[in-house]
Amino acid sequence: MRLPRRLFVPCLLLALACAPVAARPAQYALDPVHTRVMLDIEHAGLSKAIGTVSGSQGTLVFDPTDWSSARVEVSVPLERIDFGDDRWNRAVRARNLLDTERHPSATFVSNRIEPRDATHAIVHGTLTLHGVSREVALDATFNAARRHPMPPFRRMVGFSATAQLSRADFGIDAWPSMIGDTVGLRIELEAVRERGTGRDDAGDADDTAVGTDTPGDETP
Repeated sequence: MRLPRRLFVPCLLLALACAPVAARPAQYALDPVHTRVMLDIEHAGLSKAIGTVSGSQGTLVFDPTDWSSARVEVSVPLERIDFGDDRWNRAVRARNLLDTERHPSATFVSNRIEPRDATHAIVHGTLTLHGVSREVALDATFNAARRHPMPPFRRMVGFSATAQLSRADFGIDAWPSMIGDTVGLRIELEAVRERGTGRDDAGDADDTAVGTDTPGDETP
């Protein structure tokens, strides 16, 4: 039976309104306070020197039911690298190594996600370091997606990731007799969901900006 012309448009609009809408993957902003990059590198054949960088910023698009749709873009402030000693820090930031005066940040932009199971994936992307861009694969683990258990109860996700790279591939080749070439990376990442994205947005009105935690805040 054909609908009268005058009823066709209202019925079409009603059908569209009732049709299920595909949820967009949620977008998250990295929490620079609770995101940390750790690196280790051989020192004089005696031990692994360990440095950390805090204050990374960026965005993450993620749906735990569809890893393939995930995207991440991160900027790591290398001028904040810390090996636990001021002189050592200055040497690492100097022109013959990281040269943070000219290259203050490293960036990573994902271009392909290779899911392995519900909580693990290989994140392929481009790392730009020391002015050089190379393809790098991160072995990523999805730790959790939940509201933070303390006020203001922000909706968070957490990930861990590891990788190895050659510093010479990025033109950082000074002191080869003292400093190893292989750099081990470990990343611990927390991110807060941006309001209006993803599923279950009810109650997100109390979500606040990230990176504002201080010792006096209620949120650790």
